[in-house]
Amino acid sequence: MRKDAYIHKVLPGSPGSPLLFVFHGTGADENQLLSFGRELLPSATIVSPRGDVSEQGAARFFRRTGEGVYDMDDLARATAKMAGFVKAHVEAEKPSAVFGLGYSNGANILASVVFAEPSLFNATALMHPLIPFEPHVQGNLAGRHILITAGRRDPICPPNLTTRLETYLRADGADVTVEWHDGGHEVRPNEIEAARRLFALAPSAEGGKKNG
Repeated sequence: MRKDAYIHKVLPGSPGSPLLFVFHGTGADENQLLSFGRELLPSATIVSPRGDVSEQGAARFFRRTGEGVYDMDDLARATAKMAGFVKAHVEAEKPSAVFGLGYSNGANILASVVFAEPSLFNATALMHPLIPFEPHVQGNLAGRHILITAGRRDPICPPNLTTRLETYLRADGADVTVEWHDGGHEVRPNEIEAARRLFALAPSAEGGKKNG
């Protein structure tokens, strides 16, 4: 568990505020979602790691051998490393709640951490995730709030796999919301509003109740 396991940036928030981890897409870096995270949660401390794998110069969080074909051994390595990174920051910050937001490859590593460590995040926003395998959740996701956003014409994340992921997460007890748009792999305003609602209404680490 090391706070410096990844190259990363931190935007400090108010003392005792939520901690929001943001995970970029393939080819981006730790700057991609920082301002987005601040927009969603103005008082939170934002932590944004850079993927430690290079795919022809494009930063990613784990290796793949083709589009939607994951190196499962490297995904396991990356998941354990990222879980330790998150835990180290949580231990240091003692936040009121722990949230995660990832886009594309960032959503995939975030989902994998959620499967491995269901109690780590109070709420997570998975924007255009692609999970082409059946997840094995280490425990259950009861009480955890998960938003999935997706495009009905997304060439990278087929809608049937989004629906399958929703089914898996519900079966493990998660409170799941799915926000669709009619486009492709891009993030649209309705997704942003859905993420804003998720973090505004999610319970804190102290077990506060969701309103509405």
